[in-house]
Amino acid sequence: MNTELLEVRNLTTSFRIEDDYYAAVDHVNLTVKKNEVLAIVGESGSGKSAFAFSIMGLHNKAKIDGEILYKGQNIANISPNKLNKLRGKEMGMIFQDPLSALNPLMVIGEQIEEILTLHQSKLSSKEKKDKVIDLLNQVGIPRPEQLYKQYPHELSGGMRQRVVIAIAIANKPELLIADEPTTALDVTIQLQILELIRELKNEINAGIILITHDLGVVAEMADRVAVMYAGEIVEIADIYTLMTDAKHPYTRSLLNSIPTISEEKSKLHVIQGIVPSLKNLPRQGCRFKARIPWISDSAHEENPQMHEIAPGHFVRCTCYQHFHFPDQAEEE
Repeated sequence: MNTELLEVRNLTTSFRIEDDYYAAVDHVNLTVKKNEVLAIVGESGSGKSAFAFSIMGLHNKAKIDGEILYKGQNIANISPNKLNKLRGKEMGMIFQDPLSALNPLMVIGEQIEEILTLHQSKLSSKEKKDKVIDLLNQVGIPRPEQLYKQYPHELSGGMRQRVVIAIAIANKPELLIADEPTTALDVTIQLQILELIRELKNEINAGIILITHDLGVVAEMADRVAVMYAGEIVEIADIYTLMTDAKHPYTRSLLNSIPTISEEKSKLHVIQGIVPSLKNLPRQGCRFKARIPWISDSAHEENPQMHEIAPGHFVRCTCYQHFHFPDQAEEE
């Protein structure tokens, strides 16, 4: 049985700045299987949300090249009508900013009912309202009957985020993209939401793309991890391999920046510099090179490729073979 739900081939998403286009997502190749959580991690500006919006067809003025195969069908160039039949039904998305994702002029209940009406038109008014109340209960909202009649501006950020999640899972999508789904939530609600996403995965074998910068969430939820930097995937591995044997300098730097209680550190590792802007992003050579200046130029490939160093473990550029932290000697 083919378990592959989504296959992205050479996806490039470019945005126009002045008179030219600049790629925010650059030749990305990824697959998502049924009943799998693929986490995409990286700093702000790495291209994670641009990648998610590309899959859902939500960019207005971007130039998109490559293939996005959902169940074998290339949805990168299908008509808006066909895409609308998939979005909200088979493909759902939890947006990072719940305030902009909700209609300020509609009460919460109507907004959730709208997605049910679009894709489950045979439901009666009572069935839709009952389903909405059930969804609000599922995402941990107290007094859902009261919240049903409220407007987005009357809710806290955490409450709005849970409403967005209720909309995303209303039709039990087979592919769910969660863009920073727990950012605005306190720890106890985070756990509820992550458990809800896990239940969806297990109940209908959903494939989940989890976009986050929180490596604690990744360790809790992910089956596989893709690390993204400056529009490119720089490392892909299963969660255990990534957490115990990460190779790319960027991945290792991210992991080394996390405070731990298992060992004493005089200070946390800080990654030098920032993710370059689209216009200033180096398009040749290793894009992470400028942030690890103590590694010699000869360690980097002129045209960095993804290398499969173990089954299912891919790393971009040869610089991983020579990488060490500034206070350490180069590893053999």
